[in-house]
Amino acid sequence: MGEEERARLILEAAGLPPGSLAERRPLSGGTYNTVEELRLTDGTRLVVKIPPPPTTPGLAHERALLTAEAEFCRAAATVGVPAPEVVAAASTGRHLLLTHCPGGSWEGLEPGQIAALRRELGGLVARLHRVTGPGFGYPSGALGPLAPDWRTAFVTMYDAVLADARRYQAWLPVPVDEAARTAKAAYDTLDEVTVPRLVHFDLWNGNILVEQGSSQGSAPRIGGLIDGERMFWGDPLADFVSLALLDDIERDEPFLSGYREAGGDVAFTPSTRRRYALYRSYLYLIMLVESVPRASGEEHDAWARKVVAPQLTAALDALATL
Repeated sequence: MGEEERARLILEAAGLPPGSLAERRPLSGGTYNTVEELRLTDGTRLVVKIPPPPTTPGLAHERALLTAEAEFCRAAATVGVPAPEVVAAASTGRHLLLTHCPGGSWEGLEPGQIAALRRELGGLVARLHRVTGPGFGYPSGALGPLAPDWRTAFVTMYDAVLADARRYQAWLPVPVDEAARTAKAAYDTLDEVTVPRLVHFDLWNGNILVEQGSSQGSAPRIGGLIDGERMFWGDPLADFVSLALLDDIERDEPFLSGYREAGGDVAFTPSTRRRYALYRSYLYLIMLVESVPRASGEEHDAWARKVVAPQLTAALDALATL
């Protein structure tokens, strides 16, 4: 089946005239799913996401990701956070059709504009964190059913990426067993989390669209939070890792101010910092391990060893010393 024909069939399955497709354009930036923009004859812009074939190598939690993305989009709408709306989701999980969010990258913004946007973003994330779920863990079921407590869910998540590291023989700056022991010593702090809340877990700048002001002199604003496919129900503190990717959220005062002003609850106690270090180590493990099944190439691997690996080491060192 050709890509054009596939796009028309997706429109038809969503109850839209297949002949209304005017243009199909691949979108860059996706690292797992295939993402395309569909422009219709009436000017409507839609986004379709298609997962790779089931036989494609990946991490254990990277199954039925579009189920999670649909759940994120629907949850975001309940608290008024700008995100794509679900137009249609295939029952088989083989595609997800979404509305198009306005906005682009953060490039070219002035420091004052960035600070204002980070403050706005803090408020939006605080609203996301008001959404509660039916249990803890990935809603896709890739690692099993939702757990009744956060420790059970997160230990399952952490063990899964460690198993992936062993399975793919991924290069890490520390032995896998050492990382496992260090993380295990901090698992007691997970018991402090008793309510499963919406965690996007991939809120780096590339997934935060900036919409320029509609009139001259008007300030840019957040146009949408996208790519919620890696969301889970858990500790909202975990979202701060990607929000301060390769950095420390405590240095982002505009974001934290906006988060607290909107009712977000965060206090950086020794226990909180241990959990934050756990979540940092989890994400950086994923970033290092996933490069093997994705065959990211020598240039990416060199970057990961130079930039990501020290972050994993620092997170594990923090766990050992806090």
